Amino acid sequence: MSTKNTRPIAAGIAALAAAGLLAGCAAQGAQGTADAAGDPVTGGTLTYLEHQPHTTLYPPQAGFYPNGGIVNNITARLTWQDPETLEIEPWVATEWSVNEDATEYTFELRDDVTFSDGTPLDAAAVAKNFDIYGLGDEALGLTVSEAINNYAASEVVDADTVTFTFSAPAPGFLQATSTINSGLVSPETLDRKLEDWGAGSSTEIVGSGPFVVTEEEIGTSLHLEAREDYDWAPPSFEHQGRAYLDAIDLIVTPEDSVRIGSLLAGQADVIRYVQAFDEAQVADAGFEIVAAPTRGVNNSLGLRFTNPLLSDLRVRQALVHGVDAQEVVDTIFTENYPVATSQLAATAKGYTDESAALAFDPELSEELLDEAGWTPGADGIREKDGERLSLTVYEAKPQPLSKQTLELVSQQLAKIGVELEVKAADAGSYAEDILDPLKTPLYHSMVGRADNDVIKSQYFTKNRNTLLSDDAKLDELLLAVASEPDPAKRDEASVAVQDYLTEQAYVIPLFEEPQVYGAAPYVHGFTTEAVARPLFYDTWVAKQ
Repeated sequence: MSTKNTRPIAAGIAALAAAGLLAGCAAQGAQGTADAAGDPVTGGTLTYLEHQPHTTLYPPQAGFYPNGGIVNNITARLTWQDPETLEIEPWVATEWSVNEDATEYTFELRDDVTFSDGTPLDAAAVAKNFDIYGLGDEALGLTVSEAINNYAASEVVDADTVTFTFSAPAPGFLQATSTINSGLVSPETLDRKLEDWGAGSSTEIVGSGPFVVTEEEIGTSLHLEAREDYDWAPPSFEHQGRAYLDAIDLIVTPEDSVRIGSLLAGQADVIRYVQAFDEAQVADAGFEIVAAPTRGVNNSLGLRFTNPLLSDLRVRQALVHGVDAQEVVDTIFTENYPVATSQLAATAKGYTDESAALAFDPELSEELLDEAGWTPGADGIREKDGERLSLTVYEAKPQPLSKQTLELVSQQLAKIGVELEVKAADAGSYAEDILDPLKTPLYHSMVGRADNDVIKSQYFTKNRNTLLSDDAKLDELLLAVASEPDPAKRDEASVAVQDYLTEQAYVIPLFEEPQVYGAAPYVHGFTTEAVARPLFYDTWVAKQ
């Protein structure tokens, strides 16, 4: 059985880094490791290699995949979203009711759930969690969750019943209760300042899930141990009781070749962020590729239209039609990265096909730029009134092969006379520059969530606002998505947003971004939640 500990593994990984182990090309995907023959084995420590260090375990800010991967395993939620059907099922909540206009939700709770410090997870604790997540706490620096809209108040009806009220319809709230952004933590933990949820404080976060963080080396590793008393998995799970694994050693391993080499050498059991060019090598060696969809806003380039160079609709349209997303996928990625046909993934709630209006058409791009008064200069880059059509974009470290993607896009745009400078994400001014449309007119990003509200999270001025927008009409359309209680009309509202984003040429969709994991053949039951964060509760390691 695989029972490794952190220090020898870390040393082995360092040795592989020194050896400079390299890797190969593309492969097929799945959403979980194959079903195993035989009964699950209890025990053992699984070594999991993460691409980047986590930054916070405060659930509303845990969207960054290294954050969410931890929160997903140390917290339970009121509800569970089936990653295949996307249906919402009971978890800590046994049942719920919603009024007709989705302004009041009442949840009945299990009476046997505790936090890892032994305190009861009762209605009062649930109420405090959502009061913080829905309203924030300015004194503690705790922000409002982007997954929760129009939150007003909670009412503890009795020890096992809690009611939430909203100032306007909040149709996305039920799904929000299933997300890592609504991970349930102890009331005492909720009294922490925001900075006390970050790296260095992980062992102090008291959650309700199947694992607990017991050791941490900042930016390097975490050790998670199974809770012996955990016995409240979603009822739909065949497996009940404590996790099969005894522990997980999470080791931050930024180098792609080292993660792959460690997996293939048997020094790691599961790794996140298998790059597209490494998929074939992993699969050909008999290891499993788990490529799980993120079901949200696609990997895209946002065009920040408040930048004067992008204020003309014709220029933005030219950029949209000047980018060949199919070439990006064919050149850099694999079939696990479907070409985007809208701002939303085809697997996302409320998706509509915008591909005809987004089609690659460089001749049209040149016509549009000519009409807008931009003429080719001596070096081929277009000019107008003495100014070059030169734009900047920063590499996005969380996005797969961002630098290579942006460099190819830059080459494509150069053919229509647009200069795109790709800057490194570690530049000293990066954090400030990406918030300035004059310094960063294009922005590379995505966001995953299996609910219509995901599009609001990305583009609303009071959420992520990746466009740095001042467009009141866009905000109005986004609010309609978040406030329409009728599911069919909510889908229509989502379609209206996609139509508007396309008409205004605010976004260049590239591909549907998965999270790609590699797993050793003796690892069974590894899977992900609805938007591809790792779930180790059912994972077990066969005897070797």
